[in-house]
Amino acid sequence: MLTKILKKNENQYVKRTFSQSGEDVIVKFIFDAIGIHKPTYIDIGAHHPFYLNNTALLYENGSSGINIEPDPVLFSAFSKFRKNDLNLNIGISDEEGEADFYIINVPTLNTFSKAEAEKYSNQGKYFIREVKKIRTKTVNNIINEFSNDKFPEFLTLDAE
Repeated sequence: MLTKILKKNENQYVKRTFSQSGEDVIVKFIFDAIGIHKPTYIDIGAHHPFYLNNTALLYENGSSGINIEPDPVLFSAFSKFRKNDLNLNIGISDEEGEADFYIINVPTLNTFSKAEAEKYSNQGKYFIREVKKIRTKTVNNIINEFSNDKFPEFLTLDAE
């Protein structure tokens, strides 16, 4: 009997997470605890709208923010799945301009760092697929231009 009850209700005990190690559940818990139920965010190095993403859970709960992903292939999914967010296909740097972006055969390793890209390549199982020039902006300019000079409640950063 207990097995039947548990099987019927098993989904009510599951906490959904999109982050690599459940960080999004912890962040949501903290914001809920302090009374911020729809925090704004900037996600630098957003990677994918859901997979290994620290803001997807917040988005599903009504939050919105800015996703920054320099990889044009990865970025394309944001336009489709995160329509209430501002999605920017750029890199973040300490100055405006362009920078070489190293696209690795495993996208979680993509980087603006030539040294990191070469280190991966020297390991044997990874290789640089392509190097693209990607436009860069500073965090301050992003906040000034797209957030009315207001820093978001949550900043998540997955970049070198």
